[in-house]
Amino acid sequence: MKTQIKTASEIVAIRKSGQILAEILDILRVATVAGITTGEIDKLAEQELEKRGAKPAFKGYDGFPASICISINDEIVHGIPSGRIVKDGDLVGLDFGVLYDGMITDSAVTVPVGKISKDAEKLLEYTERALESGIAVLKDGVKVGDIGAAIENTLIKGGLKVIETLGGHGVGHKVHEEPYIANFGTAGTGETLRAGMTIALEPIASLGTHDADLADDDWTYVTRDHSLSAQFEHTLLITKDGSEILTKLR
Repeated sequence: MKTQIKTASEIVAIRKSGQILAEILDILRVATVAGITTGEIDKLAEQELEKRGAKPAFKGYDGFPASICISINDEIVHGIPSGRIVKDGDLVGLDFGVLYDGMITDSAVTVPVGKISKDAEKLLEYTERALESGIAVLKDGVKVGDIGAAIENTLIKGGLKVIETLGGHGVGHKVHEEPYIANFGTAGTGETLRAGMTIALEPIASLGTHDADLADDDWTYVTRDHSLSAQFEHTLLITKDGSEILTKLR
């Protein structure tokens, strides 16, 4: 399916979807403390969705069994909530999708729990900076390679490794739409994006390796060397002169 330019009514709906997501993800971020289980975080996400008349975009997607992906430490993405207890020193990735009025948004944050190492702090700082770098180049006419290069350059400055098998994507009517947006690339290459398109940018990096392996649950990706990993993500509307972050608290 070709990358879609959203209609005015679709943009109204996806803005609302994004605001619902931002509100709930902030609640989940604050709730992510030592002693809570990942299953309890998932239950809280479902309760907050119900309050707002929204639905989880991920639950049932290709058979995924929960409302939110929760990935801890060397887990990169797509971790399944369970009875696992969050501990002091953990890095907890919360990757969340919301369906509201027919439109889907997607956002993620990696939460430090208690005291974390200096290397873990650097991982979070530069992965989040990489997201900001990708957003900074967005505008009508941007190339996919421009985005990937901007993200990659920031991760390299932080001494981090790009997880090469995972990246950003179009989003809106489906969780994953065209185009695929790698977190590395060459400026001036790839598909041209236009105002009115909605995309999810999600830098994903590790302290030690480019490589990811699929765990036995057939969902969770882990770093091959079991080094720490982080992910930050926003859904964005491309505009003539820049972009609008749809999954940011207003």
